[in-house]
Amino acid sequence: MAAPGARSCSLSGLLPAQTSLEYALLDAVTQEEKDGLVYQYLQKVDGWEQDLSVPEFPEGLEWLNTEEPISVYKDLCGKVVVLDFFTYCCINCIHLLPDLHALEHTYSDKDGLLIVGVHSAKFPNEKVLDNLRSAVLRYNITHPVVNDADASLWQELEVSCWPTLIILGPRGNMLFSLIGEGHKENLFLYTSIALKYYKDRGQIRANKIGIKLYKDSLPPSPLLFPGKITVDHVSNRLVIADTGHHRILVVWKNGQIQYSIGGPNPGRKDGIFSESSFNSPQGVAIMNNIIYVADTENHLIRKIDLEAEMVSTVAGIGIQGTDKEGGAKGDEQPISSPWDVVFGRSGSEVQRDNILWIAMAGTHQIWALLLDCGRLPKKNELKKGTCLRFAGSGNEENRNNAYPHKAGFAQPSGLSLAAEDPWSCLFVADSESSTNLFAFGDVDGVGINARLQHPLGVTWDKKRNLLYVADSYNHKIKVVDPKTKNCTTLAGTGNASNIIGSSFTDSTFNEPGGLCIGENGQLLYVADTNNHQIKVLDLETKTVSMFPVFRSENAVVDGPCLAEKPKTLPKLPKSAPGIRLSPVAASPGQTLQFKLRLDLPSGTKLTEGASSCWFLSAEGNEWLLQGQIPSGEIESISNQPTISLQIPGDCLSLEAILSISVFLYYCSADSSACMMKGILFSQPLQITDTQQDCIPPVELKYIF
Repeated sequence: MAAPGARSCSLSGLLPAQTSLEYALLDAVTQEEKDGLVYQYLQKVDGWEQDLSVPEFPEGLEWLNTEEPISVYKDLCGKVVVLDFFTYCCINCIHLLPDLHALEHTYSDKDGLLIVGVHSAKFPNEKVLDNLRSAVLRYNITHPVVNDADASLWQELEVSCWPTLIILGPRGNMLFSLIGEGHKENLFLYTSIALKYYKDRGQIRANKIGIKLYKDSLPPSPLLFPGKITVDHVSNRLVIADTGHHRILVVWKNGQIQYSIGGPNPGRKDGIFSESSFNSPQGVAIMNNIIYVADTENHLIRKIDLEAEMVSTVAGIGIQGTDKEGGAKGDEQPISSPWDVVFGRSGSEVQRDNILWIAMAGTHQIWALLLDCGRLPKKNELKKGTCLRFAGSGNEENRNNAYPHKAGFAQPSGLSLAAEDPWSCLFVADSESSTNLFAFGDVDGVGINARLQHPLGVTWDKKRNLLYVADSYNHKIKVVDPKTKNCTTLAGTGNASNIIGSSFTDSTFNEPGGLCIGENGQLLYVADTNNHQIKVLDLETKTVSMFPVFRSENAVVDGPCLAEKPKTLPKLPKSAPGIRLSPVAASPGQTLQFKLRLDLPSGTKLTEGASSCWFLSAEGNEWLLQGQIPSGEIESISNQPTISLQIPGDCLSLEAILSISVFLYYCSADSSACMMKGILFSQPLQITDTQQDCIPPVELKYIF
């Protein structure tokens, strides 16, 4: 309920007064004049007979980053509050986050300011709390967020656009609204003067709001929200944009990291690998030991030279650009949220890739960076290093057109080139279009009868003449035949989870964001973003496996922050089978032996260079492992180790459960596909003072 005596709570009630203020601010010259105009405006709005008040947050809404639900008229009383109405797929909402982060660093709740994200979803997938939770982590949102899944607040306030900011006074009274992105100056102006105005009147309270960040509860993982992936067909390597760790990984096909560049924190620095940094990188493309990176939140295109072990900037100036034409030298040309990159050629007579195509999500366009001199259609000869628009009007729309500059895109996020005849085309995952801006779904079909939901990635299979699509918000991989325009589901159930099933159709994904073809068309690698994994789909056997990612001692890794982290044991996947063994009675000082008896699938072998291993744990009874050897390697299937455990002389409990976790990294005989499988053996122990006879070894059997 709104506060007693409140006026109509729609944003239209603010419009006349705020419009007059904005016109007056255009004529103001000095900062002092601007401050004075806003102060006078607040005197006027604050003097209204009745407040223009927001409604209370409805009961039962789900909250993130808080200890408990927040009340407007209880917890936020005495605060200047910025309500951020957003939806996490929206590039404009993403662009606004740095402004909000900067505001939070300038003023805290002790100063009287609080930001609350009100998530009003566009897509059905975004209404799910787990998916919103992942987005809050991915974009490092540290203020409270409420899941307004049914858009009740959005509708009551008559919000009409993502993003929309509403600034409230300490009584829940609406003061200002800011629609769209690009209002940082006014956001800071309005907020700072509102804090001063109400502090002068003694209405600001310094009480703290109970914040409990979701990210603080997460265990470490090798990958965090991997966005894009590509294959180096020459050197048998993968390049992974480990987006959440702000780094680029170059990984051998057995999963071993060769290079880790950037991370673990966001930054913007060129130079040697150990000093360089990125900010939420997405698209990657590799050729001749050179990697190009769409450094998305830095608004840059970066170049990684693996031979020189150096990172440099080749396009962008490091701040979000609004130019929708381009044409300047790359490192002088502002760009906006590049999301994917792919190599191409400027003409059939050109013998090597001389263009880097860019999915410029921030301006809803496709751009080109000239890697060598060349020309684009209807363009004069362009110099090497030129960066310019190729297609897209710059308006967010779904519009086909024979003239590339008049065509319309809506947050293009994935690219793949089919260079060979008869195709000779660039495929684009136009994520916000789905089908059109507000027509989306999950329907297999032909042409416009098919339905997608925020697809983020595409990759071309030239062996089969098929296009694979990461249908991200449907949690599926789909396949399109461009000849018939038929779109069908290849893998995934549509449920957001992490199950590696016995086939494509019973395996699951969680917002997959990127994919690429490898091994001459046999394997499809998928960046399963919200599961923090790379999945491998064997297109011939129709099986799915998880791609292991692990470090080796001689890997060239990022700076001291990551290098100094203590080693952590691998975490069993949720799909790992668990086997509970029969209880064993033992007395203090007695030694138990466990013999591994594991069989690999036919036609496979242990992966060379990857450490298959076992380790012991005893949750709640850690005393059991004092002085023991807690882990070891499995070097050979034909000669598997025996694990020993001596019952301590001083036992703190008469019952305990010993857990033996096993990880096997194995690959097909020709090493074309590598897999990791885990299994958990649980051994109940009964400790007795009665001396036991010699206990026979316990066999740990399993066939993968």
